[in-house]
Amino acid sequence: MTRDKVIILGAAGRDFHDFQFFWSTAPNTEVMCFTAKQIPGISGRRFPPEMCKNDVNGNRYPEGLMIYPEDDLEELILSFGANTCALAYSDLSYATAQSLASRVNATGCKFIQLPPSLTQVKSTKPVIAVCATRTGTGKSQTTRFIANYLKDHGKKIAVIRHPMPYDKNLLKQRFQRFEVLEDMVKYNCTIEEREEYELHIEEGNLLFAGVDYEMILHEAEQDVDIVLWDGGNNDTPFYKPDLLITVADALRSGHEKHFYPGEVNVRMADLVLINKVNSLQNMDLAKDQAKKLGEIARNFCPILFGNSIVTPEARDPVTKKLLSINDAIRMVKGKRVLVIDDGPTLTHGGMPFGAGYVLASQLDAAEIIDPYPFAKNSLRDTLDKFRHLAHVLPAMGYGDQQIKDLEATVKAIDCDCIVVGTPINLESVIDLGDTPCVRARYNLEVNPEHIGQFKQALESVL
Repeated sequence: MTRDKVIILGAAGRDFHDFQFFWSTAPNTEVMCFTAKQIPGISGRRFPPEMCKNDVNGNRYPEGLMIYPEDDLEELILSFGANTCALAYSDLSYATAQSLASRVNATGCKFIQLPPSLTQVKSTKPVIAVCATRTGTGKSQTTRFIANYLKDHGKKIAVIRHPMPYDKNLLKQRFQRFEVLEDMVKYNCTIEEREEYELHIEEGNLLFAGVDYEMILHEAEQDVDIVLWDGGNNDTPFYKPDLLITVADALRSGHEKHFYPGEVNVRMADLVLINKVNSLQNMDLAKDQAKKLGEIARNFCPILFGNSIVTPEARDPVTKKLLSINDAIRMVKGKRVLVIDDGPTLTHGGMPFGAGYVLASQLDAAEIIDPYPFAKNSLRDTLDKFRHLAHVLPAMGYGDQQIKDLEATVKAIDCDCIVVGTPINLESVIDLGDTPCVRARYNLEVNPEHIGQFKQALESVL
């Protein structure tokens, strides 16, 4: 029998999980390496042997596995003699996914995508999974809404976040438990990690993340009644859910049919929530989107509406005391502002703007400054690559150099106010100088006509 020699195509997330849970112990199979794309600076690392399940697979990977750039894929197939390539990352346009398949097939290799059923860990506790059609639909605000509802009903919950292990030493990130904000410093979290973790920690949600998601689940189960899976990008859940909620974006209608694996999430969903409906000009657009989603969702799957409510928050620059909403509004209204928005939403999520831009527009900023002429080094490269951006600066911070470039770019821009749409307290990561800063806080509000159905779905797990 021919031995499968596999290359896993990833982006430092699902690829590691699929390897550990499926490929590392698959019979008659040898994984040759990983490739990396989408996230800056994640190639050139080694997946450590301590996480390769060598104790149960006959020590197949005593040296671990190298991670190479996806751009070198054809050369890697040839040099390793690979006969199978497995796609294991998300929010890819169908054109990009098919182009990868064509590159692989042209070398004589098989191109495969594992179904969720082969990669989902079964929990001993009920699991509610929140996934999406695209990056930046509002998964985390939906997860926080659900967490608060469950806690109000006396349930102990743990949020397990889709992996974001960007440290050079992956073993250090094998298992992470976050209870206080200082834990993000302990684990040397990047801006992108903080964007997903900080609000959960602020709201008192016990949060887990890392690399080894079987270990993470088993640890989380010790403390809680219900596990909440807070998905990443538009990926499918790593755990078998008792309730799968898929969040669609009212501003990106139809994207589930064009970006892998968003359509998978819609087809598997127990409930679909169209978020940001309040950003539409009229409800007929949301109803039309719901009809189209209903064509591919399961027959019994309700399709509900939600609003993303954006409010301003500002603090006194000297005392750090919270200012009134009216004070925050005055800091933006009629002023020249720089908008910094969530990086992943703007880049591989494809949105031209985020919550910061929405807030600045709502509060009648006199001018939203174009950051492009002032962008430094890697930030200029990012803006050159993503030319669809509408006068917003993505909060790129996957590594120290990007964080330095972000700070230098901000300091080079003369403005009256900085409107921060990234979910984190950006001032805790970079020096924003003396310029006043207003944060865009955003939370989910389920449409009053649909809140009963939404709660009924949650109570089915309770």
